[in-house]
Amino acid sequence: MSDIIVRPRRSVLYMPGSNARAMEKARDIAADVLILDLEDAVAPDAKEEARAQVIAAVNAGGYGKREICIRVNGLDTPWGMDDIKAAVAAKPDAILVPKINSASDVKRADKALSDAGAPASLQLWCMIETPLAILNIQAIAAEASSTRMTLWVMGTNDIAKELRAAHTADRMPMLTSLGLSIIAARAYGLAALDGVYNDIKNEEGFAAICEQGRDMGFDGKTLIHPSQVAPCNTIFSPDPETVDFARKTIEAFTLPENKGKGVLKVEGRMVEILHAEIAKRTVAVADAIAELEA
Repeated sequence: MSDIIVRPRRSVLYMPGSNARAMEKARDIAADVLILDLEDAVAPDAKEEARAQVIAAVNAGGYGKREICIRVNGLDTPWGMDDIKAAVAAKPDAILVPKINSASDVKRADKALSDAGAPASLQLWCMIETPLAILNIQAIAAEASSTRMTLWVMGTNDIAKELRAAHTADRMPMLTSLGLSIIAARAYGLAALDGVYNDIKNEEGFAAICEQGRDMGFDGKTLIHPSQVAPCNTIFSPDPETVDFARKTIEAFTLPENKGKGVLKVEGRMVEILHAEIAKRTVAVADAIAELEA
């Protein structure tokens, strides 16, 4: 079993770049990732001011161990390329590019980052938010091998709009888009984040959708309000009993007397080598969360 490197991305909170006070307060919010947003959360006449505020916030630091991502405007907008140049100079962990519809869009975004002087460590995150992106999802995913793209963010509001689909409690109209995306992401080694939940006051509905996203295989969820962070962290964290059993499973397969065995019994349950691989990832996630929260 190879080593597994995990970054916790359970809760990924959008912060409007036009609100300097909110970005300052975000330093005390326990989200795993912050996305400082220059796109949807910012009115056209506030784009340049928001850009300056976001860059100032990233340069000031103080966000701890969490990842910091800047969502830029689309590359075809009047602000997109200037956003990328400024964002690269600020050295966040990632830059999120919206409206990625094809493999050529990934190449173009990747080139824009490189042309702006981005180091190899700067990740490209991509919004998957249109029917065309879903139709091209495998080709988009395949670009992971030749670009700095590491993660997708599902733009479920935009997908629903473009599909003319309803926001239902079970997200049935969305499942094809979500399912195809998570399949492609896993096939090509990409992380994937579920889209936002709009009804902030509906705690029960939010929890149900978080559980659905977790069960589908998403690494975490994008959020629009700080009140969503704590329940999201809980739902996307492996529970202590699962982690304990995972550790016992890993230990069982490492015992000398079990060398070469493909199936073992652990606490009365039959486990195979594939379960040991799952267990190793579970433990890696739990350890990474513990380190982040230390």
